Amino acid sequence: MPLQIAIVPAGVWGTALAVPASAGGHDVRLWRADPEWPGRWTRGHQSLPGLSLPENVRPCAAVAEAVSGADLVLLAPASVFVAECARLVAPHLRPDAVLVSVTKGIEPQSHLRMSEVVAREIPTHWGRIAALSGPNFAHEVAAGFPTGTVIASPDVAVAQVAQDGLMTPRFRIYTNTDIVGVELAGSLKNVIALGVGISDGLGMGDNGRAALITRGLAETARLGEALGADARTFAGLAGMGDLVLTCTGDSSRNRRAGLAIGRGQSAEAFVRETQLTVEGVPTTRAAWALAQEQGVRMPITEVIYRVLYEGLSPMAGMEVLMARQKTHEVDEPFPFHMGE
Repeated sequence: MPLQIAIVPAGVWGTALAVPASAGGHDVRLWRADPEWPGRWTRGHQSLPGLSLPENVRPCAAVAEAVSGADLVLLAPASVFVAECARLVAPHLRPDAVLVSVTKGIEPQSHLRMSEVVAREIPTHWGRIAALSGPNFAHEVAAGFPTGTVIASPDVAVAQVAQDGLMTPRFRIYTNTDIVGVELAGSLKNVIALGVGISDGLGMGDNGRAALITRGLAETARLGEALGADARTFAGLAGMGDLVLTCTGDSSRNRRAGLAIGRGQSAEAFVRETQLTVEGVPTTRAAWALAQEQGVRMPITEVIYRVLYEGLSPMAGMEVLMARQKTHEVDEPFPFHMGE
């Protein structure tokens, strides 16, 4: 049966997700915080050139118009606005609506994952919240390129509602009950991508890039396990898949920011100049705080934190990583547990 799907707000990622959402014949409603937007609706987004959404996707002038009666509500703001977005939609939700957070990040003050932020703001729906994460550049999803992703919820039936609403022959969705691992993997890969970008900006070569990606995956899995995640999740699409894409893709905002930092520009100057959201910058602070709270070794994250927030030079940071005490690579055997 066709679903009613709301996407709030209709930014680049939210608009891109309207492509698979509409492909199944569902009624898709988009809202963004721009009172003039419905009047100049062009069936796309200015940052997704060539996109022309079908007639079953329509803009809404008010949040209530988009959300009321929806079976499935996708929350797609930048991480700093997730709490506000959840509060906006809360009064208009059906009691049985499924909410899907599609934002990757960790709330800086509370260190909550995005689904936890949504549950805090909408406690009536705490058992009907899922998270979408994976190696997904918005412009490729909008263009219909073959894409794989993960929707996670402790209740697999909740994840399956979102899977039914979004999966297409070009947008393959896997379900996972490890929402902790899926969200942490999607957030922490931005930190490692900053480090890879810094290394590339310094001209450290392909060997250094491969080492950072591999050891970055090991330390994010360590933190994930400490917080209750399944280590195997970090070997999947939300983990390894998203990490590789974000660390190597030319469209990765976090890698681009790292390149600029490695070449001498500050993160603040990069964001100011490009007007891009670089989730890895605040996530680095949260990840390093979590690592200290949990007593987890995260040397790459620590160095990136020191570069971003303590004035350590990128070159000195690379030297710190390479000069660390010698150690053994693997602490325990498969499944996928790697030591420092």
